[in-house]
Amino acid sequence: MRNIIGIRKETKYNTERRAPLTPTQVKKIVEEFEIDVHVQPSGNRIFNDEEYKKAGAVITNDLSQCKIIFGVKEVKIDELLANKAYCFFSHTIKGQSYNMPMLKNILDKNITLIDYELVKNDEGKRIIFFGKYAGYAGMIDSLWLLGRRYLAEGIDTPFKHIKQANKYASLNEAKKAIKSVGELIAKNGLPVEVTPVVTGFTGYGNVSKGAQEVYDLLPAVNVNANELESLITSKEYTRNNVYKVEFTKNDIYENISGKKDFDSKYVNEHPSEFRSIFHKFIPYLTVIINGIFWAPEFDKLITKKYMKELFSIQPKPKIKIIGDVTCDPGGSDELLVKVTKSDNPSFVYEPLTGNVIDGWEGNGPVVLGVDILPAELPVDSSGAFGNALLPFIKSLAGADYSESYENLNLPREFCHAVIAHQGKLTPDFEYLLNYLA
Repeated sequence: MRNIIGIRKETKYNTERRAPLTPTQVKKIVEEFEIDVHVQPSGNRIFNDEEYKKAGAVITNDLSQCKIIFGVKEVKIDELLANKAYCFFSHTIKGQSYNMPMLKNILDKNITLIDYELVKNDEGKRIIFFGKYAGYAGMIDSLWLLGRRYLAEGIDTPFKHIKQANKYASLNEAKKAIKSVGELIAKNGLPVEVTPVVTGFTGYGNVSKGAQEVYDLLPAVNVNANELESLITSKEYTRNNVYKVEFTKNDIYENISGKKDFDSKYVNEHPSEFRSIFHKFIPYLTVIINGIFWAPEFDKLITKKYMKELFSIQPKPKIKIIGDVTCDPGGSDELLVKVTKSDNPSFVYEPLTGNVIDGWEGNGPVVLGVDILPAELPVDSSGAFGNALLPFIKSLAGADYSESYENLNLPREFCHAVIAHQGKLTPDFEYLLNYLA
């Protein structure tokens, strides 16, 4: 008897168009792996039901026969099937309060929960992720918003030709459009009143790498963080380039005791010994792409207090856009006071009043806070994600989830990605009981 896996329809957001597996990948699963695939019908998914049907899938709302069900985002409580195995991004491991009712229901229904975020190789690196596509879309959207903001200020720039990421048919089409804008900048230059355009990148993981890959399609010149102030004050820049700073933890944190000899690993292990000095760079930046890993033990990078001071001193500071790709409200960026969606992706935070105005007009930086940015590039991001997941499908479909956690025969990369099994949190995640109380 063939094993059966399921692909659920995404119901958390109506702007979610991604899938964990594409029709092409499903065809391989059905024909080569000899595993049946049941797919819930969806009108939002970038791949239509007919494409999955042609690939050999069964289109059905009933996933009760599936051994394991794959999705992307969290599952609504009333949609969780008892005694099933699920694999999706649960956003529970920090004890996120908004998902604790879901986690409690998972335990009550004896569900096995596997989280993609925790699937790692032997070096401890994540191997199934959308992060780079968040960076791609976040950079595209930030450049689009920069063009909109400049137009609202009466300034015509080549950035006006850039569209929101979800308005392009593919990542490749978006890259071509941005490259052509880069050619215009190189040929004709930017207006004097905006020059130099400087973008700062925090973090150097997949999010930052994706964003920088897009930005580098422009005529970008790299600048070290410690050279940024002198670049601006000396006016040794040109109208025919944009400028780029990749900030390391050494750049944005200082040791409270004055210790100079430290690296990123030391900062991560001893966050209480450090304070943020990122604010000293903000006056020289046009765009901030925030892709840093952050936890509550660390100092915040962008604070309301500092931004209020900056806007009190300079009525119109240089900073125009904060592309918060991390989308972590209450996290490293205090100006991210709410999460946005692709159909209303940005707001202006006015530091002097604390007012928040949807769009890109107002006396403050435009904040991009879309929490499902990869969904703006659904074909490309789903394909890359599914390719990373595909090698594990046979093992995940063949596992006996009635076995105890200790005897689950899962790929080693997935062993520590099981948050819950048979009504209990697994040993690595028993701390979540503190959040469920």
